[in-house]
Amino acid sequence: MIQGRSIWLRPPQINDYGPWAELRAQSRAHLVPWEPAWPRDDLTKSAYRRRIKHYQREARDDLGYAFLVFEGARDQLIGGLTLSNVRRGVTQSAMLGYWLGLPFVGQGHMTAAVRTLLPHAFETLRLHRVEAAVQPGNVRSAGVLRRAGFTEEGLARRYLKINGHWQDHLLFAILAEDWMTREVQQ
Repeated sequence: MIQGRSIWLRPPQINDYGPWAELRAQSRAHLVPWEPAWPRDDLTKSAYRRRIKHYQREARDDLGYAFLVFEGARDQLIGGLTLSNVRRGVTQSAMLGYWLGLPFVGQGHMTAAVRTLLPHAFETLRLHRVEAAVQPGNVRSAGVLRRAGFTEEGLARRYLKINGHWQDHLLFAILAEDWMTREVQQ
């Protein structure tokens, strides 16, 4: 578990299926414009089990790390974060992805979650760079990254296939030294 000020993170578990499926279903219309197309069986328990096995395999092989985000006061599931495509060697980087359930949007929870994850990324996993990509129209998501200390680096044309269509994305990154400097200033 990774404890933040107002939220906490931990890897998903099988017994999270009920709250996870309920929150994802409740938030589907909100999430669809920003995510890859959902498989037909995405919210089924068997698909969730496959998802958990995939996350466990990725973590064991140091290829990716998934976390659920919980609001601290009520220990309520509010979203999720992933560090995927972990690259070692001379790169030492990963790609950040995240989602937030519709009832929790606009309350600062995802900014807090990203800020909570960064010490784990830079100190525990010893990454040098964490990258993220946001569709230009997703102003709230870009704001999360900016508030967490990420720098916009440019536009990647038709970068990711979102909801069945190739979409342009703004690329953001934060380096370990950016994060260290920011931490010292706070």
